[in-house]
Amino acid sequence: MQCFNLRGNAGRNILKGPGLANLDFSLFKNNLFKGISEDFNAQFRVEVFNILNHANFAPPTLANSQIFDSAGGLNANAGLLTATTTSARQIQFAIKFVW
Repeated sequence: MQCFNLRGNAGRNILKGPGLANLDFSLFKNNLFKGISEDFNAQFRVEVFNILNHANFAPPTLANSQIFDSAGGLNANAGLLTATTTSARQIQFAIKFVW
C-alpha cells in the first residue's frame, strides 16, 4: 500500500516564497517659539507605516501543509494563505515639545 502523506525526497529550502516589501515614511516640522524660551521647540510629526499598503503573505500554516489525507484524498486546506506577516497601513500624528 502506498503512503500518500510522505512529501518525497526533495531537499530542504529548495522553494522560495515571495519577498517582503515594506516602506515607512515620516514627515516632521520644527517650530521654534522664542517668546516662551530661547530653545523651545514644538515638533509636529506624521508617520506612515507600510505606506504602499502591500500585503506580505505568510507561508501556509503547518496544519494546512498536508496535501493528501490518510486515505489519499486531496486536502481542501492545502496551501491556503490565511495570514500576513506585516500589518496594514497605519498613520500616526504626534506633537513633541523640546525645551
